[in-house]
Amino acid sequence: MTRWVAASRYVGALAGVGAVTLFIGLVLGRTQIANISMLYLAAVLGAAVYLGRGPAILAALASFVSFNWFFVEPTHHITVARPTDLFSLLLFLLTAVVTGQLAAAQRERAQDAREREREARVLYDVVRLTLDHPLDEGMRAVAEQLVRELRLDGVAIQTDGAGPAARVLVGSPEARATLQDPKTLARHIRGTPAAGPASRSAAPGRWVRVVQPAIRRSGVEHRLLRVPLTTGHEPRGSLLLLRRSGTVPFTPHEDRLVSATAAQLALALERAELRRTATDSEVLRRADEAKRSLLHAVSHDLRTPLSSIIAGATSLQQRDVAWTEPERDEFLANIAAEARRLDRLVANLLNFSRIESGLLEATKDWHDIASIIDDVAVRLRARGAMHRIIVDVEGDLPPVEVDYVEIEEVLTNLVENAIKYAPAESEVLIRASRAADAVRIEVLDRGPGVPTASATRIFEPFERGDAARPGTGLGLAVAKRFVEAHGGRIWSEQRAGGGSAFIFTLPVTG
Repeated sequence: MTRWVAASRYVGALAGVGAVTLFIGLVLGRTQIANISMLYLAAVLGAAVYLGRGPAILAALASFVSFNWFFVEPTHHITVARPTDLFSLLLFLLTAVVTGQLAAAQRERAQDAREREREARVLYDVVRLTLDHPLDEGMRAVAEQLVRELRLDGVAIQTDGAGPAARVLVGSPEARATLQDPKTLARHIRGTPAAGPASRSAAPGRWVRVVQPAIRRSGVEHRLLRVPLTTGHEPRGSLLLLRRSGTVPFTPHEDRLVSATAAQLALALERAELRRTATDSEVLRRADEAKRSLLHAVSHDLRTPLSSIIAGATSLQQRDVAWTEPERDEFLANIAAEARRLDRLVANLLNFSRIESGLLEATKDWHDIASIIDDVAVRLRARGAMHRIIVDVEGDLPPVEVDYVEIEEVLTNLVENAIKYAPAESEVLIRASRAADAVRIEVLDRGPGVPTASATRIFEPFERGDAARPGTGLGLAVAKRFVEAHGGRIWSEQRAGGGSAFIFTLPVTG
């Protein structure tokens, strides 16, 4: 195919010379025009501009011979009767060759500029696609662009298992089947050009043919090319190119374009691996920070109730002290209160651990939200004896599909938080109502309230509204995770008249 294309260019140059010769013959048959041989320059220039340097030189030589043979006396002989005609012919030949060379050089420069513009455009798209899109999506777009620009049957991008794994196949079904066939090997591997001085411009590499002794002979072997994807000396994968049947080999510009694209793909794979490593490092850093914060938070809050329990139990064990019944009851009440506090602390720690490890799984069933609220209010009334816990539930609330234990935990954390911050003898109101396609639950108190600047941050782990108050800062964080796991929302507001309002919603399905 390549030979036929090259031969057709030379045939075209000769055809142009023949057409000019026929035209001059018709004109000279009717009138005499001086320097009519200059018309041959049109054929030479046309061959130089449209067909290339070689056809232009052939057109110049053919024009010289044709004009001498047909129009210089004696005609039909390669001889010249007058010295002046010989000088004119030689001058014409020199002019034709130089003109053809200049025109061909200009054509090559214009073609080179177009190829470099195309190369820059494609490389810009490759860089943009690999930077602005996820790895697999960007590499697929790059493969599709290579198929269009290089007129390929198919493209495959394979990455090594050490980095982010990816495999992209683009092309016709037959091409994809060929690129996936493990028995079909890429017989041509692109080598890297020898390193030159720093001032030397980029040069295309060379394709090395690899002969495997046991390779299966097939019609695609000569069309399947492989470009290693490497950064430095570290392999990242391979770029497989399947050319169309009968197409010419890559031009130097196309070869350089393939090399630059492979380099950008390798850099994209390296960036993805570095990004993954950085993400893993950030996850480890945050996990380590969470562990330090957790240890810092619980070191005091675990020791305080334990110390109170130990002190109360030790006091009761003293046989040399005659404790009165009220004193014993006070010790036992204090032990029970601190044990409940310790139980809540351990429960929040366990829940937070489940959330952070990704083991949070809700076991949902249909429940009446009013029953959950009543159970929490009854259980916490003894603990909040210094406060008035009031329940206000709207009638005819629809059942909600929730995990009973988790929603009870949410309400318990919110009510205990209200009891902790609200002044003694004040009310803690639990209110439930219907809101569009959700059930809205509110826990309201008359405490100091949550500043607007802290309304979002208060739900983060280890955030405490008042550092002087006991607690780890996990209750609201656990409540937020549980509510979001049910598809709801939770937030805080300033209560009218003073205090805080913690509100969460649960979607009503069915």
